[in-house]
Amino acid sequence: MAKIIYTRTDEAPLLATYSLKPIVEAFASTCGVDVETCDISLAGRILATFNDKLPKEQQVNDALKELGELTQSPEANILKLPNISASVPQMRAAISELQKAGYDLPDFPLEVNTEEEKDAYARYSSVMGSAVNPVLREGNSDRRAPKAVKNYVRTHPHTMGEWKSESKTNVATMEANDFRHNEQSVIMPAEDDLRIQLVKANGETTVLRDSLPVQKNEIVDSTVLRAAALDEFLRAQVARAKAEGVLFSVHLKATMMKVSDPVIFGHAVRAYFSDVYEQYGEQLLGAGLDGEDGLAAILDGLSELDNGEEIRAAFDKGLEDGPDLAMVNSHRGITNLHVPSDVIVDASMPAMIRDSGKMWNKDDARQDTLAVLPDSSYAGVYQVVIDDCRKNGAFDPTTMGTVPNVGLMAQKAEEYGSHDKTFKIEADGKVQVLNKAGDVLMEHEVSEGDLWRA
Repeated sequence: MAKIIYTRTDEAPLLATYSLKPIVEAFASTCGVDVETCDISLAGRILATFNDKLPKEQQVNDALKELGELTQSPEANILKLPNISASVPQMRAAISELQKAGYDLPDFPLEVNTEEEKDAYARYSSVMGSAVNPVLREGNSDRRAPKAVKNYVRTHPHTMGEWKSESKTNVATMEANDFRHNEQSVIMPAEDDLRIQLVKANGETTVLRDSLPVQKNEIVDSTVLRAAALDEFLRAQVARAKAEGVLFSVHLKATMMKVSDPVIFGHAVRAYFSDVYEQYGEQLLGAGLDGEDGLAAILDGLSELDNGEEIRAAFDKGLEDGPDLAMVNSHRGITNLHVPSDVIVDASMPAMIRDSGKMWNKDDARQDTLAVLPDSSYAGVYQVVIDDCRKNGAFDPTTMGTVPNVGLMAQKAEEYGSHDKTFKIEADGKVQVLNKAGDVLMEHEVSEGDLWRA
């Protein structure tokens, strides 16, 4: 019998499942097609990684692995709903909920020293970020909107804010020393097994990745984002937003790019609160309050410090003296810098553009925005659209076209393939990519704190 596998996920998509899945089942039943649910929720994925540690009655199927194997079949039919690409704060919250529900899971380790901590971190890392998409998108992916849906949207268009020629909204991005500008690539002439290593300035060599099997004709690229240039860029944008009287807003993808973008987010938090980190940085960094988990985690962590209230007052002053921040929830005081997974670029930027190029400020009013997208790889498209709207007005949903996403997805598309080949550099030196014969295929000069990825 034919069947459709309907993924069970988290939050809003789960609510949608309760209303939509019975309709799908009703239609499918008329032609003898079963609809089967497969749990790939964050909680389900966490539990599946600890099956060997849990009692039998608490063990769950590794549904994601099973679906991954199914994608290799031409007959596979999977309805994949949106799912959480968990950031560290979301992971900790989910783990805490499961622990309270009676599951004996280890805490998410803040520091990795013991073998137990290494094991827990490796398991949780396999669940964190975009763990689902690279598995389920390997194969033919069809994300076209049916004609009936398009026609409905044209008949009942969503609201579009009015754009004015004097809008001060813009995109700010790096013009050098980011991932885009430092990229190198090679096309492999034959199957090989690559090694990635850091040759430190003192001559010591650290192997970052011992084995990276590649196929003939596979494209391998590598690049580096330089931390010093990133800091200089971010501080300049904080000053620019203040001078222009616009909101300061950082747009990253700290869930998909789960290694690099939380680090970049931390740089943004420290740049905005540069005076605070200049005065208390050693103490804050020593306590692990570096901003990579967001301002909310910093403020929570201040209770553990003897002079926490003094530092809290410094953060309050930083908010008062700095440029206005875009708000995620102005009623609750949640800023753009509170949680790294709250503002995801491919959702937040279109929403801003639809709303006259404005975001919400602390007074619950809409305001022009400086959208800060450090890596220029994908920033330009948004500035082009903003310039067009400023000149010609908002787009018209009743007449505009669409760009469907159809086709064969790569086994390891760049954004997913970099996860286990992204490193925060520990010392000055150079990162090299070598083939099995020991030839250097690519090489970058690096400094401590830089982000390198392949």
